[in-house]
Amino acid sequence: MTERLGKADRTLFEGAIFPNLGADRDDVALGPAHGVDFGVLDVGGRALVTATDPISLLSELGYARAGRFALSFALGDVAVSGVAPSHIAPSFALPTSMTDGEFEELWTAMSDECAELGVSVLTGHTARYPGAALPWVGAMTVMGVGDHGDVIRPDGARPGDRLLVTRGPGIETAGVLSTLYPEAFDGLNEATLREAQACLDRTSVVRDALAAADAGREVTGGGGTGGDGTVGNGNTGGSSAADPVGVTAMHDATEGGLRGALCELADAAGVRIDVDSERTPENPAALAACETLGLDPWACTTSGTLLVAVRPDAVDSVLAALESRGTPVGVAGEIRRGEGVFLDGERVEAPAEDESWAAYEALSGESGRE
Repeated sequence: MTERLGKADRTLFEGAIFPNLGADRDDVALGPAHGVDFGVLDVGGRALVTATDPISLLSELGYARAGRFALSFALGDVAVSGVAPSHIAPSFALPTSMTDGEFEELWTAMSDECAELGVSVLTGHTARYPGAALPWVGAMTVMGVGDHGDVIRPDGARPGDRLLVTRGPGIETAGVLSTLYPEAFDGLNEATLREAQACLDRTSVVRDALAAADAGREVTGGGGTGGDGTVGNGNTGGSSAADPVGVTAMHDATEGGLRGALCELADAAGVRIDVDSERTPENPAALAACETLGLDPWACTTSGTLLVAVRPDAVDSVLAALESRGTPVGVAGEIRRGEGVFLDGERVEAPAEDESWAAYEALSGESGRE
């Protein structure tokens, strides 16, 4: 029997993972929670934000482009905390078929992107192993250091917040698949195909997330610690006691697409999110590419699309910051008391499995997974 693909579901998380988190330490300011992509460690009164992600290397993109693409996923999970990524620790388990020259090409591209973002390599591990195979070639831990009051918690969305959405559904799926398999999109005209392929280079949320966080702080003068000045143990989950800040929560729409990200955001904060599809940005080429393959763009991985929960008085500032970067953004919804996600008035659930995976397997000629 094939187990469910993708991230551990809530049943596995709550039944096997969450009860077994090792020692219960007071320096864990935010520990593991389902749908939450980073943790926070208190180190001498400072917040060390960390996240770990697999390294997925799509070598067909060319090793330099594939390296930047893989890096963006890991960096994004820290950037959505509002704290800039500062260090990485990658571990590569390379297939024996990868040459030194190919690895140098991807690693140089990763290093150049890190240098532009002010990110240093702290430590790591690189080796070839029998049985290692593309695209999954290891994992990367990303770190960022900031004040606890600067951390935007993933469970921080509050009733009354507005929901901003950037870029829209399906952009990553469209960008990756149309670039790797252009022959599958012969029904698209040349201009639409080129625009779909260009989506591949818009799949990082790092700069958008940091710009949104900074704009929110400018309106409110920054965040703060809890009312008692403490950090607390995040292993218990729940909402932060921090004073209101402009941006209260952020989440990138990766596995499960925009619909999955909305459900994770609502579930983490224990709130209801109402979304209007007509106010959500759309990329017509991305939608056309997904339609060509019979995919629901709202249920396909769409890295580069960012969800931002914003206090009403900070909406204009955050919108201006994102628009100044040329990022399409809309005030697509509102956070309310209750639970669940309602799209155009109808309740929706997270996809059982990301729709893009089956399409990738079919286009790449894979016979399936064990």
